[in-house]
Amino acid sequence: MKLQRRDHIFTIGIEEEFQIIDPVTRGLRSHIQQILADGKVILKEHVKPELHQSMVELGTEICSDTRCAREQVVDLRSELAAIAAQSGLKIASAGTHPFSHWMDQEITADERYVTIANDMQQIARANLIFGLHVHIGIPDRAEGIDVMNQARYFLPHLNALSVNSPFWLGEDTGLKAYRQMIFERFPRTGIPDAFESLSEYEDYLKLLVSTGCIDNAKKIWWDIRLHPFFNTIEFRICDAQSRVDDTIALAALMQAIVVKLHRLREQNVTFRSYPRRLIDENRWRAARYGLDGKLIDFGRNCETNERELLHEMLDFIGDELIELGSACELAHIEKIIADGAGADRQLRAFDRSGGDLKAVVDHIVEETYQGLRARKDAAVAA
Repeated sequence: MKLQRRDHIFTIGIEEEFQIIDPVTRGLRSHIQQILADGKVILKEHVKPELHQSMVELGTEICSDTRCAREQVVDLRSELAAIAAQSGLKIASAGTHPFSHWMDQEITADERYVTIANDMQQIARANLIFGLHVHIGIPDRAEGIDVMNQARYFLPHLNALSVNSPFWLGEDTGLKAYRQMIFERFPRTGIPDAFESLSEYEDYLKLLVSTGCIDNAKKIWWDIRLHPFFNTIEFRICDAQSRVDDTIALAALMQAIVVKLHRLREQNVTFRSYPRRLIDENRWRAARYGLDGKLIDFGRNCETNERELLHEMLDFIGDELIELGSACELAHIEKIIADGAGADRQLRAFDRSGGDLKAVVDHIVEETYQGLRARKDAAVAA
């Protein structure tokens, strides 16, 4: 069966949140206004502020495949690195900063973020975290609800592959994805319930708006959602990834999952939609242990090593990955499974340095700059 990707079917859009780093202290620097002032000329609408002034978001255009997505991610990171270098700064990509405190960060002077801070108070001010969001195009929104329901099962698998936040406020948390623990203090986060239909989903959004719970549907921050305004399924569970290769490989997996579930639906075969309460157990295990833990195999009612379940997932979507032109990304996922995710590499850098968190920041910066274009004005890490 030939894949149809016209009209934004199975297209990819990637949003990455970056840390603005002072290369002397290795801490976060509240510098978004200058970044935006310089970046809007070059990056235009691809660069956006975030809640804290020490954060910046980059977003690609709609990409037809992972090759296009890689080119855009590399270009955007390279430009942002060059813009930061003009102010003597660097950028870093990880789910949390190893030691900078949220109390030292300034809130961005934007009506949206001021409103969130006033509404959520300290929960918002403490939300100093950085994520990777991937949009996969699916213009049939009724089908999108079905695919979202079924794709929830794979969220802990994606989480385990993407864990990249073991440190928080200068401490080893003992978790591989501590970012998740910070973000779930917000309402309307985590694994969503399954919806019976698109109308049930839309009625829920309308109810929240009409009762004043939210002022717009974008304030639903689940780990996966049918986007309220775009015809995309948005995966939101992953930590920000240090390496471009990791970002693209995860996007390839998400694209292949959506394609596989779409094909099963066309064949009148439905992948089981598991209850949130069961998926939540695996979500916790993935955040705690990453690739080194065990998840529940719901079909066999037993614990199974995460790496074994990931290989089963790759077998499930392997044909789609190849057909989508993502063979290189498949190989890279195998490498992550074997060598460890971002959190594992951060912890190894911590051990090598004798417990120096500044060395961990240096490690994150170095990985963030891997594969970027060489530029005279870019602050490329040694």
